[in-house]
Amino acid sequence: MAKREYPLERTRNIGIMAHIDAGKTTLTERILYYTGINHKIGDTHDGTATMDFMVQEQERGITIQSAATTCHWTHEYRHKKIEGAPEYRINIIDTPGHVDFTVEVERSLRVLDGAVGVFSAKGGVEPQSETVWRQADKYNVPRIAFINKMDVTGANYFNAVSMIESRLGKNPVCLEIPMGKETDFKGIIDLFEMQAYFYVDDKGDEIEIVDVPEEYKDQAQEYHDKMVEQICETDDVLLEKFLEGEEPSIDELKVALRKATIGNVLVPVLCGSAYKNKGIQKVLDAVIDFLPAPNDIPDVLGTDEDGNEMSRKTGDDQPFAALAFKIMADPFVGKLAFFRVYSGTLKTGSYVLNSTKGKKERVSRLLQMHADKRMDLDEVFSGDIAAAVGLKVTTTGDTICDEQHPIV
Repeated sequence: MAKREYPLERTRNIGIMAHIDAGKTTLTERILYYTGINHKIGDTHDGTATMDFMVQEQERGITIQSAATTCHWTHEYRHKKIEGAPEYRINIIDTPGHVDFTVEVERSLRVLDGAVGVFSAKGGVEPQSETVWRQADKYNVPRIAFINKMDVTGANYFNAVSMIESRLGKNPVCLEIPMGKETDFKGIIDLFEMQAYFYVDDKGDEIEIVDVPEEYKDQAQEYHDKMVEQICETDDVLLEKFLEGEEPSIDELKVALRKATIGNVLVPVLCGSAYKNKGIQKVLDAVIDFLPAPNDIPDVLGTDEDGNEMSRKTGDDQPFAALAFKIMADPFVGKLAFFRVYSGTLKTGSYVLNSTKGKKERVSRLLQMHADKRMDLDEVFSGDIAAAVGLKVTTTGDTICDEQHPIV
């Protein structure tokens, strides 16, 4: 029997939400690039690994074709992999950028556990991003925000942050502030560490980490204090500490912020420029730190054959239940059904019940998509996102499940 590669708590199913011009594709490509380096390939630090991937990337010009792409990330401290830190699996689900109010955005929101909202530092919150955020509110999707395009003319980080508050009615908490803007955008200040990250080149490889420069000291302190206060207000124990004049540790703050983000109380905000490779690794760290794992969110609700409401726990020991969220035609294998497993496990070659249509189907192959390759799987587990080959009647939005335990 295949074993589970990543435990549930080290899995993240996220979407990247943005309107058309915010730079969603670039951010996604950069994430795949960095996670590609960070995962397996990145252990050969003799300079070759990075190059290979870049050449491939140039040849193919990856834009995620897939409805869901799997990548991996290990926590970094000061942009260095933390020794012995466990690796996480991140499934990025493609959410449509244009809002033609399709069911599609809603469908992809149903299978996400968390999302990264990308905003342009110039435009801030556009009407389109408002719509997508409202839909995400409906499904209680926890979010972090990334203010992108800090390098373009008219970039204004603080304006964008205040728009998240005024237009989206959210409570944004800045974890970073930018140093410079437009063509002078040099880097970011991490408000937890109170360190300045100068991105020396546009590749994002050469980074100088120094104490906060004199000219930014006051502003950084102001936003650091504000951040600490906002986080403490969500947690009684920390609030007590804070009111007694004691500042909680970074770890305590992060644990509280994770809880507040998953509870949709706060939206952590980061900034950078995807195009210029500035600030991307920090977004990945934040995805792991603050966005929920499949077992951090409430049990999924459905109905049984008689229409009675029932819930299904996330866990491999439960009966199998999954939702098909995207059907794609693939030149090599024909029809691919992308699905999110909510509970139980599924092996290649087994039969499932499409409970929406009341038909039995056989899964001939299970695939997992990576940025640059597809992998055949023997088995998928709860919380996973994969693609099935062989489902003939299944269409988008159908439930597939264990025939002994039907649920829609």
